[in-house]
This record gives sequence, C-alpha cells and structure tokens, in this order.
Amino acid sequence: MNYQQELEQSLNYLKSPQAIKSLQADAYWPKWDSSWWHMLLLHEMGLTHEIPETVVESYIAAINRIPVKIFPIYPEDMPAGVDLARGSPCHCQLGHVYQVLAARGVDVDSEVNWLRPWFLKYQMADGGLNCDEGAYREKEEVPSSMVGTIPIFEAVLFHTNRQWTSEEEVFLKKGADFLIKRQLMLGSETKYNASERESAKEWMQLCFPRFYFYDVLRGLHALLHWSKKTGSAIPYESIKTVVRHLQTQFKDAEMQIGRQAYLGSGSRNQLPNGDWKWHPEAVSFPLMSKVSAVGQASPFLTKQWKESQQILSELKLI
Repeated sequence: MNYQQELEQSLNYLKSPQAIKSLQADAYWPKWDSSWWHMLLLHEMGLTHEIPETVVESYIAAINRIPVKIFPIYPEDMPAGVDLARGSPCHCQLGHVYQVLAARGVDVDSEVNWLRPWFLKYQMADGGLNCDEGAYREKEEVPSSMVGTIPIFEAVLFHTNRQWTSEEEVFLKKGADFLIKRQLMLGSETKYNASERESAKEWMQLCFPRFYFYDVLRGLHALLHWSKKTGSAIPYESIKTVVRHLQTQFKDAEMQIGRQAYLGSGSRNQLPNGDWKWHPEAVSFPLMSKVSAVGQASPFLTKQWKESQQILSELKLI
C-alpha cells in the first residue's frame, strides 16, 4: 500500500495554522477531518513520532480547556450553559488521548493529570465502561459497552511506564474478565444496551482505522497482552471462536479490511458565526480514505494479528 502522498498531506496539515486553529475551537469536533483525527490515525499507523510537536502542545492545551472534567452522569453535573456534547469528554476519547500523547513521549500524568483517575472512577461492576451517561443510572442491570471499555483498557495496559498500582491491577483484571465473559464478540445482554447486540454482528469484520470502534482482533490483541504481562491464564473456550475465525478468514496471514466503521457518522461542525450545528455526514480526509478501503490488505491489522499469533503460541493456546 503506497500512501506517502496522503501521509504528507496530513503531516503538512498538522504543521499548519489551520490545525492549531481547529484545536483552539475544539479538541474533538468536527469528525473526522480535524487535527485530532489526523493525530489518532497516525498513531494507529505506528507513526505517532511523526506528529509535529507544535500540534501536540496545542492539543494538550485544548484537552485541558475542556470545562467539565468529570463524566456527567446526572443533569446537575453539567453547569448551566455548557453544551453536553462539547463540554465534557467521553471515555472513548480520553482512552485514545492518553494513548496518543503517551506514545508521543508526553508525561500524561503530569500534563493532563485528571485522565488517569478518570479511568478507574467510571469502571462498572462487570469491568466495563459506557460512554452513555444513562447507563450509570440503571439500577437493575449493568449495561456496559465494549466500545466504551477497550480504549481505556488499552491505555492502562500499554501506556503505564511504571509498576501498576493495586487499583490499576484490579481495574485491568476486571476489564480482562469483562472481555473474557463477552468472548471478545458478544454484545450486552441488557435491555438498556440492547442496541450493542446489533453492533456486535459486525465485530467479526475487521476495520481500520478503529478510531472509537471495535472489532474482535482489537479485543484479542489487548487480552493476550494482558495475559502475557500479568501471567494470568485465559480460558481458551472464551476466545476459541474468534481465534478460529481469524485463522480461517485470513489463511495467508494478510488481514483484510472488512468494513469502514466510521461510515454513516454525523458530526458537529462550526458555523462561520462560531455556533456549532449537527451535520448528518462527517467528512473524511485523503489518508483516512486511502488506508480504510474495504477488501484491501492492511499492514497495520496484519502486524497486530502476527503479534497476537506469537502470544497465542507462547501461551500454548494454539
């Protein structure tokens, strides 16, 4: 896959005044063509080191400017006049923010010191999290979300440059148990999060970039690394279906993209007068379009699969 021209376009954008201006307006919106999404895609491609220092500094300032640094579960958690969609981040966003900044060499616990406590605070009883605040108000069931869980699990697992605290070890153990119980592929059994069972029908189809989306290779990769790092066993029955699916579907070891998970997503876009308005279609950018074409072999997914196969072999699971 030759994406050099598109890569240069993204790097030039991130070096431009427009990229800084975008972050001054918002650290997240609009999808998908703003500074944050270019940064996150470079990270997923293993090119985090290419992200310009100037835009990294601007991003740290932008994320720290977010007015509400808690997850607002109840209406009274949001100050009057603050837009819920822009005034407080979600778990998915923060899990990825931590990963990108840490991989870029930022001391995240110092520069954005409210992130790590957030991760542990909002873990639900079954080890998952959910970016839907209403899920935390449910009393009869635990409607956690695979999508809301995996980025924070990855952040703590892969980007802790010291020994884990006892609380972090518990967090990871509960998160791993959550993935195991879900067999890496099952949606929520709850009434509240019934829609995830529909989403789960697509998880066997790999996607790239993942951004805030999930597929079974992403879950397997994280769970296997947890097992290797902690010496904890994984019941093979809990991953057997996913492993066999990946082995059968990709016999030549070239992992192919099965879907563009971001299609159909809307975005909040800023109008010339400074107001923000919902738009039903988000905008892509050349590098994102180039590396996400359905049916093409993805070197990034292939690398992750090879890592997973190696650990499966080391753990004598295959």
